[in-house]
Amino acid sequence: MKQNKKMIVCFLTPALLFFIIMFLYPIIRTVIMSFFNVEGVSDPMSEWTFNGLGNYQKLIETKLFQTAMANMMKIYIIGGIAVFIIALLFAVILTSGVRLKAFWRAVIYVPNIINAVAISTMWIQYVFNKRFGLLHSLFEALGFEELAKIDYMNGSWKFWSLLIAFCFGSVGYFMLIFISGIERIPADYYEAATIDGANKLKQFSFITLPLIKGVFKTCMTFWTISIVGFFVWSQMWASPQPSDNATITPVVYMYNAVFGTTGSTARDAGVGAAVGILMALIVLVVFGIVNLIVKDDDLEF
Repeated sequence: MKQNKKMIVCFLTPALLFFIIMFLYPIIRTVIMSFFNVEGVSDPMSEWTFNGLGNYQKLIETKLFQTAMANMMKIYIIGGIAVFIIALLFAVILTSGVRLKAFWRAVIYVPNIINAVAISTMWIQYVFNKRFGLLHSLFEALGFEELAKIDYMNGSWKFWSLLIAFCFGSVGYFMLIFISGIERIPADYYEAATIDGANKLKQFSFITLPLIKGVFKTCMTFWTISIVGFFVWSQMWASPQPSDNATITPVVYMYNAVFGTTGSTARDAGVGAAVGILMALIVLVVFGIVNLIVKDDDLEF
């Protein structure tokens, strides 16, 4: 028995040490760093200057961070509603006996396979380009000259073009999750409802939706994580001009604070750490709210 315990300890110790060194220590260091004035992330703790909640107060009062948070919330709420509705619509259609189901599923999922940098470049260069983009050519062909003249990569349009492109690239992933949830609902439920005279809309409202509540919770979890860590898309849409922050998000703000920007070498790792802690708290709060509001489905086998 003692020998077995020693074996267990021997096998678990390396994994535990790896977890502490690679995950736990950086988290603790980041939490502590958020309460100090720190220039570089690698600066020794002896050079840190304690400032309490100064970094958090600075973030709350900084207009650029407020813009970043507003952008994140718009992507989270508006983008989330759009992506979930479209993904669920596709999932319902593809589980209703449509022909070539595997083909259409693959076609819709393709954008998720393509690298975010590549798909962003495609949208920027070949869809929203003011001179020869698909959108420009389409509006010209249809005679909508005013819409054809709009520069969708500048001004207030820039953020919405980013949101459209990102939603396009996200639908396929959540569609597959919804499909997996719908396909595990027994066909007997739908057959019984059909016999009782329920149409497709009632079957969707009273059978499908209640039995995929757990799937919605999973989708909300993945969506929250992806939006809180929204970085690549924002950077691809970013303008080289420091004054243009139409697509900035908290993670981009954190990156600029820690490593500096194109036009400035000023660094503030303490503020960057505070952003990271705030994002982690937001994720925890959202998870808590989702778990309270959305209960697991009642499907039993």
